Amino acid sequence: MKQLLLDIAPPAQPTLANFVPGRNTELLQTVSNILVGREDERFVYLWGGLGCGRSHLLRGVAGACARNKLNTAFFACDENTHFVDGSEADCVIVDDVDRLDAEAQIGMFNLYNHIRDEGRAFLLVSGPAAPVQLKLREDLVTRLGWGLVYQVHELTDEEKMEAMKSHAISRGLDLSQEVCEYLLRHERRDLPSLIGTLDALDSYSLANQRKVTVPLVRELLQAAS
Repeated sequence: MKQLLLDIAPPAQPTLANFVPGRNTELLQTVSNILVGREDERFVYLWGGLGCGRSHLLRGVAGACARNKLNTAFFACDENTHFVDGSEADCVIVDDVDRLDAEAQIGMFNLYNHIRDEGRAFLLVSGPAAPVQLKLREDLVTRLGWGLVYQVHELTDEEKMEAMKSHAISRGLDLSQEVCEYLLRHERRDLPSLIGTLDALDSYSLANQRKVTVPLVRELLQAAS
């Protein structure tokens, strides 16, 4: 057998352009409006379960800010997170706020107040649940609920299949419904992983001069496991 292209392509760099909104159209539009100054709200909290796309959206916002030459502070929270006052930032992004320890929660509370008083930066925060359900200090929970709060809805299977087919068309790949359904049953179900697998399948099918069918998908995934 030819050398298999087993390095399943890593997910594409998260951007706002490749974020598939599904039921999150209003959220995406609001964030886009804030970035171009068409929305006055400067505090946004996003919540949703694993695989819903909230981290993708946050990193997409960070990338958009960088391209617009805005000073951006991005915090992927863990037990070592330490906040500065954010006085130099135009955009402050805090992912997985629920992971902050007690000291960092105080820092986050002070950062929120500083941004509110400074009146300049945009603060975008995410967590796995609505603010009132977070196990954080009460005054911080209150602050997180003051601005806009959006649930990030995971794509339905139908929306994921439409996104896969759209991506396949952009690569000139003929992708059947049967293959889409097989990938949803047997692969990681988050969209970036599915798209990465599609890219690898495209390369593998070209290298082997074979159509992308369920047997070909099964062959690649079994060899890569």
